[in-house]
Amino acid sequence: MNDHEVNDPAPPESGVSPDFRCGFAAIVGRPNVGKSTLLNALLERKVSIVSPKPQTTRHRILGIRSSEQSQIIFVDTPGLHSGGKRAMNRHMNRAAVMSLNDADVNLFVIEALRWIDEDQRILEQLVQRGRPIILAVNKVDRVTPRERLLPYMEELSRKAHFAEVVPLSGLKKSNIAVVPELIAKHLPLSPPHFPLDQVTDRSPQFQASEIIREKLTLRLHQELPYGLTVEIERFAEEEGRLMINAVIWVERTGQKAIVIGQGGEQLKEVGRSARLEMAELFGRPVHLELWVKVKENWSDSEQALRQLGYES
Repeated sequence: MNDHEVNDPAPPESGVSPDFRCGFAAIVGRPNVGKSTLLNALLERKVSIVSPKPQTTRHRILGIRSSEQSQIIFVDTPGLHSGGKRAMNRHMNRAAVMSLNDADVNLFVIEALRWIDEDQRILEQLVQRGRPIILAVNKVDRVTPRERLLPYMEELSRKAHFAEVVPLSGLKKSNIAVVPELIAKHLPLSPPHFPLDQVTDRSPQFQASEIIREKLTLRLHQELPYGLTVEIERFAEEEGRLMINAVIWVERTGQKAIVIGQGGEQLKEVGRSARLEMAELFGRPVHLELWVKVKENWSDSEQALRQLGYES
């Protein structure tokens, strides 16, 4: 099994209440509305990379939040989007649709005071599936004056029969605590699918590759982040240290030079910041080596995507 597949659920834990609830909640919305930031806030730790650039999330990321009463399996989907015809765009849309099909409840994330045609299109898809929809009105910390929010919320509530409408801020962690309670009400009675102390189904190798990709995305500009991906070639522990070798794949020779930077400074800084975050995540020193290689037009090749571990 590759690092991007959803693992089989663990055997249910004994001792849980007979009215325990467990199920899947898809975090859905157009690109760059703050889905990954919201997921990290709900889990109180970082499992999904975050960037100001849209379409940063490429995979279905499972985050797991457990309590004495419930286990919510969050799926952070790539943003549903109508534009883009490349193989990567098709992959991201397929991943998002798969998440909708699996979900017991949908957490539909929008930006406060900004409803566009793409939001309406996504809402129509959700309504067709007939699952409960909790509307998360994100980024309310940006609304000034605050009096503008109430009439906007009333307008939103008329767009569909939402199970709940919740104003919140994933970035500021405002009004976050109520969300799991609202989701759990709509989950089926079921024992937990995962151990109660597990917070993600993603392997350490996958997490390492995503950390590197996040650092690249934050440092690079315009279209280049969409033309690169990261592959972990070695992940081993030696004498208390993690030894990680990773390849950064780009699509053109010119992109390789940009990623490396003058005198290798760009790549060194990416490696330094990634290594520090990995050391904190894994709880031990990390030795990280990075290489940059060219695989022409990999993001528009279904075969290349499969070779690089992307879900079909």
